[in-house]
Amino acid sequence: MQLGAIFMEQVVFNVELPKAEAEVIPGVPWGAMEAFSTPAYWAYQVYARRLTGNRINYKLGETLKEEVGACLLGGHGIPSNVGIAAFHHLRERGAFGEHPPSEATLLEWLKEPLTIDTRQVRYRFAKQKARYLSAALRKLSAERPPMTTGKKLRDWLLDVPGIGYKTASWVARNWLDADDVAILDIHILRAGFMGKFFEDNLTVERNYLELEEQFIRFSKGLGVRASELDALMWLEMMSSSATVHSIMGMGQYNPDSPARSRAKKRKANSSQLALIG
Repeated sequence: MQLGAIFMEQVVFNVELPKAEAEVIPGVPWGAMEAFSTPAYWAYQVYARRLTGNRINYKLGETLKEEVGACLLGGHGIPSNVGIAAFHHLRERGAFGEHPPSEATLLEWLKEPLTIDTRQVRYRFAKQKARYLSAALRKLSAERPPMTTGKKLRDWLLDVPGIGYKTASWVARNWLDADDVAILDIHILRAGFMGKFFEDNLTVERNYLELEEQFIRFSKGLGVRASELDALMWLEMMSSSATVHSIMGMGQYNPDSPARSRAKKRKANSSQLALIG
């Protein structure tokens, strides 16, 4: 067994995990608890946050409309602070109320400058996101979304233009605290390839559901919730970019391996399953 400790003022909690060579799931060893990005490392970090009451609060809105808006306004190509600022900007103008504003009105609001840390910035992709958000708000006003599982809500949201698997899963995880979906962005993918619980011949554009299944199976092997693990991995991988690139540079994860190169070629030639969210 591996023994770790979590210190809380005058109290020390011991954490026991399987031996480094034991397997979390077939073919994936636990690894050393103190080694960044091993399965044992992730399990320890989840347990530490639980005990210290320092869980990650990932819900962004107070209503489902707000949650969809916040997730749609963020995502690929949009810095997180800009996406959040745009969300608050629209919420202050009543964008997420009972009667959704027109696409033209949303565009007008998104073109207004945003104030972030005393400086003004412009929101990118304003025209595109106004169209997507308008369609999403109309659907949410006209229909009753399924709330029984994360996957059902995720699949319902996929009908909205501009919402792909990642954004729809992001909304479902946040709003329902769901463990049956995963938000597979670049940070989670890197963690999966480094920890070897993702098959390196798969791409998120073509194999989202397969990778999601592998992630959920891995979280169950660790004995932790997928939602907790997803949020923690995203935060730590994003915050440790120098360490991640150093590990990648030492060959523990090679994005240019033959399998990844084949996947990149498939990605370049594919026009299907593009993830916009």
